[in-house]
Amino acid sequence: MAAMLSSWSPDKTHSDKERWICIYPAYINSKKTIAEGRRVCKENCVENPTHQEIRDVLLAAGLKVGVENKLYPRERSKEPLQRGRIRVQLKNDDGTPANSEYPTRDSLLVHLGTTIPRLKSRQHRNNEQQTQQAGPQASTKGKGKKGRR
Repeated sequence: MAAMLSSWSPDKTHSDKERWICIYPAYINSKKTIAEGRRVCKENCVENPTHQEIRDVLLAAGLKVGVENKLYPRERSKEPLQRGRIRVQLKNDDGTPANSEYPTRDSLLVHLGTTIPRLKSRQHRNNEQQTQQAGPQASTKGKGKKGRR
């Protein structure tokens, strides 16, 4: 009976998508706690990563990647922005790492947390936020009640 419930099969190789590791954005989200699903320390995390950013970084690293429309079970919000699961082939069929720089899941998560903030889309977004924060403050200077006499 237990064999029927289990989907793992010794016949599957590392190149089968069922054997690829899963990465949810919550694993490297610095806004999450460990109880909410964060898997690495906050120094190696990024604020609110998306599955597209994770996919782009993994493709640039030369790994085989698959995107699935799944929601992380610990995620409370059901918004479409929170959806997305990335599958990555971590090992070749012979058991050797697909990329020798990232032999483990943790090394891959640390790489994601340090690389995503350097993406052009991330830097462009941060520049916009800084100008929006500075803009209204600069325009309100000098306004208000004029000096009373």
